[in-house]
Amino acid sequence: MGYSNKQKWVRAYRGQIVSPGRPTVAWREDRVRFWAAIAEGKKTRDAGAAAGVSEPVAYRWFRNAGGVNPQFPSEVSGRYLSPREREDIALWRAQGAGVREVARRLGRDASTVSRELHRNASTRTYRLDYKASTAQWHAERRARRPKPAKLALAPELRRYVNDKLSGRVVDDDGTQIGPDGPAWDGKNKPHRGDREWVSGWSPRQISKRLPIDFPDDVSMRISHEAIYQALYVPSRGGLERRQTWHLRRGRTKRVPRARARQQAWAHVTDETVLSRRPAEATDRKIAGHWEGDLVIGLKRSAVATLIERTTRYAVLIHLPRQAGYGVIPPRKNGPALAGYGAITMKNTLASAFLALPESLRRSLTWDRGKELSAHELLTKEIGLPVYFADAKSPWQRGSNEHLNGLLRQYFPKGTDLSRWSEREINAIATAINDRPREILGWRTPAEAFAEQLH
Repeated sequence: MGYSNKQKWVRAYRGQIVSPGRPTVAWREDRVRFWAAIAEGKKTRDAGAAAGVSEPVAYRWFRNAGGVNPQFPSEVSGRYLSPREREDIALWRAQGAGVREVARRLGRDASTVSRELHRNASTRTYRLDYKASTAQWHAERRARRPKPAKLALAPELRRYVNDKLSGRVVDDDGTQIGPDGPAWDGKNKPHRGDREWVSGWSPRQISKRLPIDFPDDVSMRISHEAIYQALYVPSRGGLERRQTWHLRRGRTKRVPRARARQQAWAHVTDETVLSRRPAEATDRKIAGHWEGDLVIGLKRSAVATLIERTTRYAVLIHLPRQAGYGVIPPRKNGPALAGYGAITMKNTLASAFLALPESLRRSLTWDRGKELSAHELLTKEIGLPVYFADAKSPWQRGSNEHLNGLLRQYFPKGTDLSRWSEREINAIATAINDRPREILGWRTPAEAFAEQLH
């Protein structure tokens, strides 16, 4: 079969097209479902499952968009061929159907199908073979009409925004002061690390200040949302993504509003809320009711703290890091190697409470940290009921908060707690338990606890 000169010209021209990348793994309908699930507050992994795509693809969509919903229309206009119609075209052409037959089955004009077969055919073979996925890729590439961001087109406005957002902090002599900050790694601001000292205006402050500084220049106007999108979405241009570190929270991706309203307390059930705790624990007349929490140090080090509500007797639990910490790179939903994962905490607390008589392990009140999400296993194993304080209510665990404050005398904030051994931490607990307390009639917690033991 011969080819006309026009077909040869089209083939030669298509061979010179620079490929923008591999065809998309999913089509627009899938991305619409994905972002709809994100808007409902679902996690990225669950939103990907709702869209029918793999977890890595879902994370890539969210990361490349900076967490900003691209607002895809819910369906393709009837003027254009849909992905399903392209699948039908590829199937019927493979079965040997002609152009007019395919057009009749689709309810489209024959010229529409003919143009589709020539425009969006595969370029990887000698013949113009038609594949639905490649055709959809070509159609999406050709349909892109990105509107240039205002910051990318207005150099003076961009300089103003850059200066107010990321301008240097100088002293009276004009010398820059402050730390240089860590190297940009594409993640959120470093935990307990030095951040650059910058002017740090918020996008809203910048937006509202422009009419005051430039009252007669209408070109010097921009909304705070446009600044946020220039920071979060790399394709918007104008600002560097590393400048998100200069925002108050330092997030590199936007958190969907519905997701931000959610509370990560799925492990707190109706049976474990504080109102279900026995009334005898409130008046502190019967010993055996405990409060607990973690003291967090540098580099994800921690010490578990327990205090008995009646005698104020303190127990400090050493939480060494697990084998592989610092060697195995951290990953989402990976092993908890810092020493206070859910199963590790369950086993550690079980060992600590089993050393006590059953009469002195009546209940445990904890804050809402995920480290105790295996509380049901702890209760089943040693018979110790666990209750969780209300959100943002540290006074409901007042004794434990007081103990944690005392420990900061020995372990200031920013201290690497993994430096200390179990023997050294127990020595600190002994020192605290040997201090006389006014609430105990100037007896020591150790003396009051010994009375309960005997």
